Amino acid sequence: MKKRSILTILIGVAVVAAASMSVTVTAQDEYKLVRQFGKVKRVISSPGISLRIPFIETVATLPKKTLLYDLSPSDVITRDKKTMISDSYVLWRIEDPLKFAQTLNSSIESGESRINTAVYNATKNAISSMSQDEVITSRDGELSDMVMKAVGSNMEQYGISLLEFETKQLDLPDDNKEAVYERMISERDNIAATYTAEGSSEAKVIRNTTDKEIAIQISEAEKKAEILKAEGEQEYMKILAQAYGEEERSEFYSFVRGMDALRKSMTGDNKTVILPEDSPIAQIFAGE
Repeated sequence: MKKRSILTILIGVAVVAAASMSVTVTAQDEYKLVRQFGKVKRVISSPGISLRIPFIETVATLPKKTLLYDLSPSDVITRDKKTMISDSYVLWRIEDPLKFAQTLNSSIESGESRINTAVYNATKNAISSMSQDEVITSRDGELSDMVMKAVGSNMEQYGISLLEFETKQLDLPDDNKEAVYERMISERDNIAATYTAEGSSEAKVIRNTTDKEIAIQISEAEKKAEILKAEGEQEYMKILAQAYGEEERSEFYSFVRGMDALRKSMTGDNKTVILPEDSPIAQIFAGE
């Protein structure tokens, strides 16, 4: 009885062990590769529980999530033969786990090695097509777009999808950084001086044109004023002629003019006026 109990226990343990080995649990962020005699028989990409044949089928796991690969800083040469240091990273993921397993033997390190080579070559080619000034002043995302376009679909042969390329830093070597910055500052100063000179020249032309137009307008205004003044005086004389054309009005006008002349002659504290008898003003007061 004792031997039979031990045998039963051993059989139970074996059954439990076999049952546990036949169950595969797949998480949300992973692939399961089921291999039979070393060859991938099927890929489990949906999360959940699945079965496999114990001892015959083995299971390997690959990440299904987005991965980050940080490239080592490397020297690149610009079109004008200047050295720059590129420090960048990529986001990638395994899109086809079967192809990844077949071409790279399910090795993440091998995948990163392929990514490193492809991205470095694309970065080197992109920067070599631009001058150093163009690289420094390039817009955000411009270099990323060029690298992604250069890599294209090359990584698909490994079952890899390259999601994004970003440059953390694109810098100059320390030995020529200061010289480049000084040259760029000098160039910007020259451009600013050119703009200032052009602006001053245009301002002078505008001022001269404006002064000329103002002078013409003033001249025309003065001309019109003289014409209006002459016309006013002419009209004034016409009105006087009409007003004092009759004898009575003429005498009154002479009287007013005489009184006005007398008023103007009485200046200072002495208000005494001595007139000769033949004076027109004396004759006015004499009633002649």
